[in-house]
Amino acid sequence: MWDEVKQPARQEHVAAVVALALAAQPACGPVVVALDGPSGAGKTTLARGVASALEPAGPVAVLHLDHLYPGWDGLAQAPALLATQVLEPLARGQRAAYRIWSWVRDEWAGTREVPPCRYLVVDGCGSSVGPARAYAAVTVFVDADPAQRMRRGLERDGETYRPHWQRWADQEAALFAADRTRERADLLLDTSTL
Repeated sequence: MWDEVKQPARQEHVAAVVALALAAQPACGPVVVALDGPSGAGKTTLARGVASALEPAGPVAVLHLDHLYPGWDGLAQAPALLATQVLEPLARGQRAAYRIWSWVRDEWAGTREVPPCRYLVVDGCGSSVGPARAYAAVTVFVDADPAQRMRRGLERDGETYRPHWQRWADQEAALFAADRTRERADLLLDTSTL
């Protein structure tokens, strides 16, 4: 499963992200650290390491965009969903909650509240794209060799993911090209050697 992290993030990657987060000024309530990049790049692994390292500096919450994508063709919708359901309310000083997508039932299935936090780590493709970018204090683009990413994705999610891999990768490529996400990131990380 996508959130079953089996190995730690590279310590130098965690340290680089944490240094930026500690120096950042919040753009909306908490300091939002957006870990963006294509599937299988290691964003969730990095998110776990960053969240753990930031805990001594204040409460940390992690939001996984896999909960917000409305299905296999919903990647382009995620940045706006993140902005309207989470980031905009936090910027107004309000509590935020977001709808959770059930990949098994192929429909929305409940909501999850964002706990009060000083740092919000947003893990997922599209986390620093479009309307979400304005609220991110730190944007990180995590990438790796495409063959390595596919191997990781299939190891993580099993063969059920194989028929969707290229479909999702095409959406990622279109989203990142239109937004220039990689070029606009505060930090680029390559996890090919994990």
